[in-house]
Amino acid sequence: MQSLFRLMVTILIPQIFLLMSTAAQPLNTLSPQEKQQGWQLLFNGHDLKGWHGYQHQPATAWEVVNGTLHCKGKGSGFAPVDLVTDDSSFSSFDLQIDWKIAPRGNSGILYLVRETQPASYYTGPEFQIIDDVHYPGKLEPWQHTGADYAMHVPRIRPVHPAGEWNHAEIIIRGAHVQYWLNGQKILEFDMWTPQWYALKNQGKWKDYPEYGKYHSGHIALQDHGDEVWFRNIKIKKY
Repeated sequence: MQSLFRLMVTILIPQIFLLMSTAAQPLNTLSPQEKQQGWQLLFNGHDLKGWHGYQHQPATAWEVVNGTLHCKGKGSGFAPVDLVTDDSSFSSFDLQIDWKIAPRGNSGILYLVRETQPASYYTGPEFQIIDDVHYPGKLEPWQHTGADYAMHVPRIRPVHPAGEWNHAEIIIRGAHVQYWLNGQKILEFDMWTPQWYALKNQGKWKDYPEYGKYHSGHIALQDHGDEVWFRNIKIKKY
């Protein structure tokens, strides 16, 4: 019984604090304390200021609706184009973002992206976002929500279903990376180690020489052709 109680506390307490913090602060804003701590708001809730289409292609599938950054997906009739920050200097940082995926949808949050290749994922590692339950097709463990896409598998996946909001956090200090989902740490790894290169060179990225090459770059939101929503996007550089 005690072990069950401890398990419930471990699961519920992060969720409670996350809900309290979300409810207490207006969307797409920084508190005075966050400003003092050096947080930077990446999305103002009104327009795409600070963002552009990958390689400056028209970001016609993206819109701002009710304080959310919405990718309309292939139903919009526009070709998929990822959205990237104007700022390309992000190296060590704490990135936090709320996201919601449509049923059967697929997307991702990428970082250390450079606009030197045909798509952002050629260079940038990805925090995977997907409808794990209803996605049309068999998913490998490294394709599920919270995975370091095609590289590392999360140890737990405290994900909310498609159509509900989730909170992701990516923390990078030098080569050390942490992924958090809904208040729980789900994954931790180091980049550019012999083990990291071995994993890269034996998998999907063996034919992508610039994958994970750069130690700084843009943040990117993936347009995979499906509907996805983002809000409360903020970052603190280290």
